[in-house]
Amino acid sequence: MWKKLTTVTLASMLALSLAACSADDAESASSKYPEKNITIVAPSGAGGGWDLTARAIVKTMSDTKLIDKSIVVENKPGGGGAVYMAEFATKEVKNDYALLVKSPPILINNNKAEGNSPYGFKDTKPLAQLTRDYGAIVVKADSEFKTLKDVLETIKKDPKSVTLAGGSAPGSMDHLVGVLPAFKYGIDPKTVKYVSYDGGGEAVAALLGGNADVIATDASAIGAYVKSGDVRVLAVSSSDRLGGELAEVPTFQEEGIDAEFTIWRGLFGPKEMSDTAYDYWSEKLEKMVETDEWKAELEKNGWESEYRNAEDFTIYLEDQDKVIVELLTALGMQK
Repeated sequence: MWKKLTTVTLASMLALSLAACSADDAESASSKYPEKNITIVAPSGAGGGWDLTARAIVKTMSDTKLIDKSIVVENKPGGGGAVYMAEFATKEVKNDYALLVKSPPILINNNKAEGNSPYGFKDTKPLAQLTRDYGAIVVKADSEFKTLKDVLETIKKDPKSVTLAGGSAPGSMDHLVGVLPAFKYGIDPKTVKYVSYDGGGEAVAALLGGNADVIATDASAIGAYVKSGDVRVLAVSSSDRLGGELAEVPTFQEEGIDAEFTIWRGLFGPKEMSDTAYDYWSEKLEKMVETDEWKAELEKNGWESEYRNAEDFTIYLEDQDKVIVELLTALGMQK
């Protein structure tokens, strides 16, 4: 009897010892994250808001030494972000080393009728909102259009005579920014001639190359072209005038268009990101937004700071999803 009890006791002690070792090993392994280089994907071409945001994060993390592993930015354009979104939501679902910069298209592409993406923010792990930006309606410096109303009146008379371009797919963010003033002006948004490009940089190139009459893009991404004298901004979608190179540009409201559009940007992890990686990035991003280096990036790019941690960002996305559905429904573009 005693021999049997001793055997059971020894077996129990051995099991507890192995479990403790296993827990220690797991903790030791998790504490090593990140063990290799990290990739942040901008799902568009170079020069647009996603690309600039990803590179600003990488630069700040490197300059501040907050993260000592190498972080690289990869541009993966296609479908206004929808092409890579499908890959991220399926093939990278457990990859702690693949992160994604996104903005309202993660909601828009999932809710619009045409070119719909089956994947949305619920197929990711939101990590943080980092910035707030606005839309801008832009023409070449020598354009015949002097005001936003000039554009709208011309579209009203002959919709096919004006080509509007943007760096996202039909029904996505740039398209909505561009047709929102038209809709509020009494124009059927479906009649507006819209051409999509993969990223704001390509849309600007189309404008400068004469392949578009007007573009809708991020206000923060256009300042350099305004400074160089290549373009003019007719209006911005903010509630108040912006600063810097766009200080003299009127808002939609000032142009008599009762509309606003906010472009937030944030960082996302894969849906099944490990708790260790999730906690790691939550901590690093919270520290990053307080650094002078990050504040310098905000100023350089003309962004406004708007930080929400992972929990608050997720709640915000749920609310914004409802707003996007309402807007798409009003424009006749909801799925």
